[in-house]
Amino acid sequence: MTLLWLAFAILLLPALWLLVAPLRRAAVVRRAQADFEANDRTAEQNVAVYRRRLASLEAARDRGEIDATRFEEDRLELERSLLDDTAAQARSPLKPTASGKLAVPVVMVALVVASVFWYRLEGAEGDLEIHRIQQSVMNDPEASLPVLIQRLEEQAARQPDNPNVWRSLFPLYRDSGRAAEADAALTRLLELEGREPWLLAELAQLRYFAAGRELTEDVQALVDEALAADPGQPTVLGMLGIEAFEQGDYEVAIDRWRRAIAGMNDPDSADALREGIRVAQQRLGITPESAGEGPGIRVRVSLDPALAERAGEDATVFVVARDTAGELPPLAVVRTTVGELPTTLVLDDGDAMAPMARLSQVDQARLVVRVSVSGQAEPQPGDLWGRREAVPVGEPEEEPVEVVIDRVVE
Repeated sequence: MTLLWLAFAILLLPALWLLVAPLRRAAVVRRAQADFEANDRTAEQNVAVYRRRLASLEAARDRGEIDATRFEEDRLELERSLLDDTAAQARSPLKPTASGKLAVPVVMVALVVASVFWYRLEGAEGDLEIHRIQQSVMNDPEASLPVLIQRLEEQAARQPDNPNVWRSLFPLYRDSGRAAEADAALTRLLELEGREPWLLAELAQLRYFAAGRELTEDVQALVDEALAADPGQPTVLGMLGIEAFEQGDYEVAIDRWRRAIAGMNDPDSADALREGIRVAQQRLGITPESAGEGPGIRVRVSLDPALAERAGEDATVFVVARDTAGELPPLAVVRTTVGELPTTLVLDDGDAMAPMARLSQVDQARLVVRVSVSGQAEPQPGDLWGRREAVPVGEPEEEPVEVVIDRVVE
C-alpha cells in the first residue's frame, strides 16, 4: 500500500505545479499590463473620431441637408456612442503581484484532501488488500488454506460492505466443507449485489447438497427465482439434471444437462455433464454420444477489428448451428469468449441441446455467431454477430468454415 500512496503523490505533483506556475509569472504579466495601459491611445482615437463626425454633421446642417432637429438627434447619438466607448475602457487599478497568494496553498491542501477522500470513498483500496493477501499466501510455502481463510475473514470484519471479500470467501468455505459459513457468505453477497441469478443459483446448489440432495421448499424457491430471471442459468439446470437423474427420469436429466452445457463457461464442468449424459443414455438403453465423433462442422470464428472496442475480452460468444429451414431447436451450441478469438471450434452431436435436434440429422446448417455484450442468451441491442448460410455437415477434420463477427444487433 505504501507504493500505491507514493504513486498517488507522484500523480498529484503535476496538478500542484499547475496551481503554483501562474504565481511565477505574476510580476511579468503585471508589468506587461501596466505598460499596455500606459501606452493605450484608444480613448484619444475615439475622441478624434467623435470630432470628425460632429464636424461632418455641422457641415451638413450649414448646407441645409439636415434640419436643426435632425442635427440634435445625431449629435446626441454621437455623444452617447462616445460615452459607451470610454466607459468600456474604464479599468480598475492593477492589484499587487502578491495579492491572492495565500489562496494557492489553501487550494493545494484542499486538492490533496479531496483526492484522498474521494479515493477512500470510491477507490479499490480494499480490493487491493484482498489481492495482496491472496498473492502473499500463494507465494508463501508454509501458508495453507486455513491461513488464507483467516486473513480474508479479518478483511471481512474490516470491510463488511465489500462484495469482493465475500466473493473470495464463499468458494473457500464451500471447498473446505464449511457449508454454514459458505451459506452466510453467499447471503451477505446477495444483500450487497442484489438477487443476481448466478448468486441465487449458487445458494440453491449449496443448500441442495447441504440437505442431502433434497429439493426442499427453500431450494425450490431459489430455483424458481433464478430461472424466472434467467431461464438458461447453467448451475440451476445442472442441479435439476442431478435431481432428475437420481429420480430415474433420465430423459429429463439429459435435456437439462444439455441446456446447462450451452450456458457454461467452465470446460471441466461441461465435460462432467457430458459424462453424465452418456451414463443416462446407457441407462435408457441407447448408444451413448461421444463428443467429437460423427459428422460435424469445423468453424473458425473471428471478430472484425472495427468492432473490437465494442466488447470486452470476457464477453460471451455463442456459436450456434441451426437447420436451414429454422424449424428445429438449435442443433449445436458452443460457448467461448471474445478473449479467445480468433479460435477454431468443432460443432457436433455432443453439443446438441435436445435429442430430437442434432447436426447429424441434416446435410447443411446455418451458423450464427453472436457476442453477447449483456451476457444474456437472448439477442439484445448492441450485441455483435455474424453468420454463414448453408454450411455442409461433414467430417470435422475438413478445412474450417470462416465466420466473421461483423454486424451489430439494432
